Amino acid sequence: MVDTHENAAPGAWSPLKIKLFRAMWLAILGSNVGTWVNDVAAAWVMAERTGSPLMVALVQSATTVPVVLLALVAGTLADIVDRRRYLLFTQGWMLLVAASLATLTALQMLTPPLLVALTFAMGCGAAMAMPAQAAIVSELVPRPMLASAVALNSIGINIARSLGPAIGGLIVAQLGAGWAFGLNALSFAAMLWVLFTWKQDVQASSLPPEGFGAGLRAGLRYALRAGRLQAVLIKSAGFFFFASAVTALLPLVVRGEMKGGAGTYGLLLGCIGIGAVTGALLLPRLRARLDRDLLVLLATLACALSLLGLAWVRHMALLPVAMLVNGFAWITVLSSLQIAAQTAVPAWVRARALSLYIMVFSLGMAAGGLSWGSIAQRTSIPFALTVAAIGAVVAGLLVWRVRIAGSEELDLRPAGHWPAPELAVPVTHDRGPVLVTVEYHIDDADRAAFHRLLGELGRTRRRDGAVIWGVAEDVATPGVHMEYFVTSSWIEHLRQHERVTAEDRALQDRVRALHRNEHAPIVRHFVGGSGALEALHGDHEHHALG
Repeated sequence: MVDTHENAAPGAWSPLKIKLFRAMWLAILGSNVGTWVNDVAAAWVMAERTGSPLMVALVQSATTVPVVLLALVAGTLADIVDRRRYLLFTQGWMLLVAASLATLTALQMLTPPLLVALTFAMGCGAAMAMPAQAAIVSELVPRPMLASAVALNSIGINIARSLGPAIGGLIVAQLGAGWAFGLNALSFAAMLWVLFTWKQDVQASSLPPEGFGAGLRAGLRYALRAGRLQAVLIKSAGFFFFASAVTALLPLVVRGEMKGGAGTYGLLLGCIGIGAVTGALLLPRLRARLDRDLLVLLATLACALSLLGLAWVRHMALLPVAMLVNGFAWITVLSSLQIAAQTAVPAWVRARALSLYIMVFSLGMAAGGLSWGSIAQRTSIPFALTVAAIGAVVAGLLVWRVRIAGSEELDLRPAGHWPAPELAVPVTHDRGPVLVTVEYHIDDADRAAFHRLLGELGRTRRRDGAVIWGVAEDVATPGVHMEYFVTSSWIEHLRQHERVTAEDRALQDRVRALHRNEHAPIVRHFVGGSGALEALHGDHEHHALG
């Protein structure tokens, strides 16, 4: 349950006043640091055992590939099961894997194939946990603090990215890889402890939980209909692909172009982290003064400028400034997109939406890293970074009109205003298909406005479970319009009752305001026999008639 800080000023650090969020933030920070320590140790062990660049790269890929493969699966599970228990399982799984790595290393039984397999298992655990960890943020803080909470999570990621490799290298050098793996196991134990102490306030549904297949389809269906979420994904794809050039090419700039060592690399990574922390501190003021989409565009242009700095500046008095700008731009875009993804969807589908965002982020970073590395190898590092900078500017301008601003003002709480259907006889959950009709009486002068509003309403019907939707007019009685939609089963229609939001209710009120009759619009439910929907596979759209 969220602590009583509803009226707290949403400053950059205000979420840390909430005990549970503070404990979770520190635990996730420790876990992220432990993951970096683990990655450094795994890469070192593989390099020491094989000396093969390919095997070292395979270890790195084993941590990132599962994110792309399992993001949607993880998001679906995080939405249809108890998130606290789900996170307890994922953290327990990673604790077991980390402990196995530490034990096998201590016993000198960690072979290269075992290292790759266990690293992949660790990556699977992390991939399965990501959507749930992102989704619970809105459960830990009041809505006014959500933006600051998301920014703090991004700060934690950057702190871990800056400190983790350095700590990992120090532990491996002084104590050995086994101690590094053991430290990672302890970080998961700390996360488990915080989760055990969390007394989650669960809003139970009267309906049975969705099955995995139905939940996955529902999440994808929602994403196809949710314009705000689509805007987040489009902007994410346009930014992360080009911004990944820094992550991919910074080590090569330090070693190849500047003839520097690990100290220089660590310094520049630290500058990125400092820029990110500074950006997070300034973001509340920037968000109050600038439109969200303008803020993302300006940050994208700043990122492009930092890419040009990394491409052509080799003076150690100036290059850290470019990395400070990069960290500032990175946190601004990352935080803005994460906030929009969190607030653009209701709670019942939030983890699935965030899993799509995580998938786009991971694909963009992976594809971008490979692309800029390949371009740099065939041409030069400055040329690749310059192309990335130009691409970031072009992409930022192209997606400028794709709007994410305003998502925080959406009221996506369940409306609960649909009355329960009147039943003469009980209807089992698996019966279907279900045809719902709504009869409206509309004046001729209101016809255009009615069809425009009903088109918007139709998108919400299909988004929440309708496989067919349409509207028709009675040719014998002009002005009588019949809206109809079909769901696959009775329980899918009952889920529609639970999924209607306050925003949807406001739209339905505008439609009903055009209804001209002394009685409310007549709603009827028709239920078919079980298995009668075989011919209705797919998401058919019927355009309004008349």
